[in-house]
Amino acid sequence: MTTQHVTPPAVVDRPTGSRGRFWAIAYTLLFLLTGTNVPTPLYRGFQEKFGFSPLMVTLIFAVYVAALVPSLLIFGPLSDAIGRRKVLVPAVIVAALGSVAFALATDVGWLFGARLLQGLAVGAASGALTAALNEAEPTGNRRRAALVSTVASVGGLGTGPLLAGILAQYAPSPYKLPFIVEIVLLIPAFIAVLLLPTTRPATKWQPRRPSIPPSVRGVFGTSGTASFLAFTVVGLFLALVPTYVTKLSGSDNLALAGGAVTLMLACSCIAQLLAYGKKARALQVTGLALLALGLVLLAVAGGISSLPLLLISTVIGGVGQGMAFLGSITEVNRTAPPDRHADVISSFYVVVYLGVGVPVIGVGLLARVTGLLEAVQWFTAVVAVLCLIVLIALARRKQPA
Repeated sequence: MTTQHVTPPAVVDRPTGSRGRFWAIAYTLLFLLTGTNVPTPLYRGFQEKFGFSPLMVTLIFAVYVAALVPSLLIFGPLSDAIGRRKVLVPAVIVAALGSVAFALATDVGWLFGARLLQGLAVGAASGALTAALNEAEPTGNRRRAALVSTVASVGGLGTGPLLAGILAQYAPSPYKLPFIVEIVLLIPAFIAVLLLPTTRPATKWQPRRPSIPPSVRGVFGTSGTASFLAFTVVGLFLALVPTYVTKLSGSDNLALAGGAVTLMLACSCIAQLLAYGKKARALQVTGLALLALGLVLLAVAGGISSLPLLLISTVIGGVGQGMAFLGSITEVNRTAPPDRHADVISSFYVVVYLGVGVPVIGVGLLARVTGLLEAVQWFTAVVAVLCLIVLIALARRKQPA
């Protein structure tokens, strides 16, 4: 850690550690991310309504990431300077406006606009909420805060597709009601961030490119790469696996399509809960190995048109994703300097969300040439190999003193 010109953390008017505040922040993170994935099982219906291709779905994801990454870089440092509340209150409002845009959508332009708003909101909130969780943890336990952060994040990613799939399949107004429900769920989140304690500015804010303190760079490099690969798989599931499932199952049931995504992310959450307290390096190595195995099985499932094997691969891949992500964010959380904490975490989430949004565009492009099943098979094979390469690098890297 650098010792020169270290700026003290923001001064808080009263102690921030509070069990109620801690879980209110976790709720906010959970349902903020739920909203970003409510559209997942609905994209096929949007395709039929508005007449666009699977490639357009991946481009909608890309717009989300294109808004999210600069938002992370601008508002992560800002929350360290002016306080979490002043960043998070507008972020929750913008997230709700994104859901409003989806509910009112009449063409693909509305979908792009909605994803743009969601990207801005999540980018602004991710680093600030993660840092706020650490500050509100009653005992100052950063490992526990990292666990709750990852479970809430991944849980939100999985809740969105399941909630939307069930409502769209079995309730009226399938392309409006899921977004109305999300807006209602954001009301307690808005109250939670509105009640956060005020802080007096203690650092000077300026937008930053991704910048990591020298003492954190080694950990950040390997942990960031592991999380990039883990969330590349999440991006694949969110963008294209619902369509992949309907092709293998022969069913158009939206609850089934959304449920496959939720199954993967639920397994990720369960794995994180069971792995809590384990060594971060071991979690990363084991997680990457399982992730690679799950990807290989996913490719085989498409080749032999086996829905049961696809579900098995989903479970294994979800467990691997959860372990790899928990190990990675625990390491980064542990090593981030207090005065740069939200900044470092925001940079980490830049890597995570690039993994969600960018590689899957390649799948969409490839699908135009080879078809969806073949494109997914090629993609999973490449990512599986990369997982094994990073696994070897992690295993060889020396443990910190």
